Amino acid sequence: MKVKKYKGSTIQEVVNMVRRDLGPEALILSTRKIREGEMASSSRCEELFEISAAAEESSGDLKTPASNRSSFTSLKSELMTIKEMILLLSRSGHLMEAFRTNPAAIDIYVKLLRSGIAESNVQLFLEKAGVFKENGLEPTTRLYERVLKEILNTVDVEDPFNNGAGQKVAAFIGPTGVGKTTTIAKLAADLSLKQKRSVGLISIDNYRVGAAEQLKIYARLLGIPCFSAFSSADLQFALRRMGEKEIILIDTAGQSHYDMERMEEMHRLIGSTRAISSHLLLSAVTGEPEMGQVAKNFGILNFISYIFTKTDETKARGVIINQILRSRRPISFVTTGQRVPEDIFKATKTRILQLIFE
Repeated sequence: MKVKKYKGSTIQEVVNMVRRDLGPEALILSTRKIREGEMASSSRCEELFEISAAAEESSGDLKTPASNRSSFTSLKSELMTIKEMILLLSRSGHLMEAFRTNPAAIDIYVKLLRSGIAESNVQLFLEKAGVFKENGLEPTTRLYERVLKEILNTVDVEDPFNNGAGQKVAAFIGPTGVGKTTTIAKLAADLSLKQKRSVGLISIDNYRVGAAEQLKIYARLLGIPCFSAFSSADLQFALRRMGEKEIILIDTAGQSHYDMERMEEMHRLIGSTRAISSHLLLSAVTGEPEMGQVAKNFGILNFISYIFTKTDETKARGVIINQILRSRRPISFVTTGQRVPEDIFKATKTRILQLIFE
């Protein structure tokens, strides 16, 4: 991998220089504004744009170590190519002046886009962080820290099982296949085995074959009670039977968010009991804007927090930020795989940020 620096009076000029010299697949390592002249601090100096770029050396070159080629391939998944920068500059005409003011913003802009954060939200964070007001000479790392701080400000977190005294009854809602039963098993294991809390389970999933039995298997392994409830009367009976439990977790049937008849049915079953809080599970691999539609339609159940699942199945985890900006709710938990009980963590602002940008 060979690394070279290019300088010019405009970003477009430097981009064209890199493309001619290294080709359209060259990687952008950094973009910044520099001062050159007799004295960098004087008014007579010239402000230039500098791009550091790298290109993969010919695979036919026997002198090129395999490790170098591997490093280039790894970098390629994280950095922007000249071809992509040209596309970005052509698409972001309204931002061109801002990028001229602070070319380091391009690197941050691309990093946020690649994380899955929507373009409109990326621009919002950059503007709030004051990135476009800078003179272009501030280190990229400092600009990035300010942007991350703005992203952190949008994230609210909450632990529904440690927010006051009294019994906690939580219903887990969401579309089919988001991992409600597995998530409940993970939480039940953590709460009962690690935190030594008294826990009970209830299944009101009377649509999926074997759903209640699956939950009962987890309950037997953990040594905790589990009831099935097929009506409001069954649910009230189960809640009374577990009146001494600190925490009760309710597994609900997965359903299409467009089936409003079943949504109303669910609301009649759990929405009429004030003691039950609802928590919406959303798969991180759900496309946009469908994720927003899921949350909107499940809003009839007045859910109080998000639980994001299947984050191990995508790198575009910035969709979490997009959803929070669409419909503000705190995040309570995040799941990161299939293992019970390991692959779940209680949401904190720092861990959410690490998840998105790791």
